[in-house]
Amino acid sequence: MTDAVNGGAGDGTAGARRLPRILADTSALAQSAATPDERGAVWRLAEPTRHLDANVIAVPPDASIDLHVGPDEDVLWHVVAGSGTLVTEAGDVALSPGAVVWLPRRSSRAVTAGADGLRYLSVHRRKSGLQIGRRPE
Repeated sequence: MTDAVNGGAGDGTAGARRLPRILADTSALAQSAATPDERGAVWRLAEPTRHLDANVIAVPPDASIDLHVGPDEDVLWHVVAGSGTLVTEAGDVALSPGAVVWLPRRSSRAVTAGADGLRYLSVHRRKSGLQIGRRPE
């Protein structure tokens, strides 16, 4: 029988072959939204050879992420639980479960969670890590 999380027979070998598989259950992550103390990334894509970054972000009830300019990458959000408001240069956008939001690279945005908090899956191209180089001579 295939392990829905690991993709193999439970021994992890299928993951080494980079087979498609289920990595998380967003309905379970949405149900755990009742934990108002959680903040930040509550789930992360951890595949070492990936080309994408993906996180489920939790914003507590009535909390916010201040206005900022996004990364040099387009970002896609899928709201999985709660509600909130995305503040953009063009105006406010209501967020509710099921909404899929495109955030163009370098766009300004702020987020305020509703009374039940907000959880969203965020996906973007993986950024390259820091590299150790040679000291300039």
